Amino acid sequence: MPKLTILFALGLAALGVGAWLAAGQSSITALIPAFFAAPLALAGLAARREGWRRHAMHAAAFIALLGAGGALSRAIPAVLTGELRLASVSQLLMGVALLVYLALCVRSFILARRSGAVFASFGLNTAPVGAGFLLKPMRQRTR
Repeated sequence: MPKLTILFALGLAALGVGAWLAAGQSSITALIPAFFAAPLALAGLAARREGWRRHAMHAAAFIALLGAGGALSRAIPAVLTGELRLASVSQLLMGVALLVYLALCVRSFILARRSGAVFASFGLNTAPVGAGFLLKPMRQRTR
């Protein structure tokens, strides 16, 4: 997941720089995707260390949530009113990319919880007493 985080950060940086160049290098707000790429890349780099992985990936997911919410809250109304400008397209692409990344993060968190990797990071061979429900498939938890 750290490599994927860095890859998404590079994509956001490219989107930001591309939008800035397309805007004639006149609008600093066109670089907003790149501004979100920087902390995302830092979180990806931090997640390469085993001891920091859990915290860094949760920070990356939070950054993605903020970025997706902010971008889509401006892009969707603009697209619905028919204003398809460079800013709207850039915001829409950023929002969709960050939503995809966020979904991949959530999936990764669920798989890590099910595999017991979370408990192994604490030096435990098995889940603590009472935590066995975390390792059961989700459809069985509702019973």
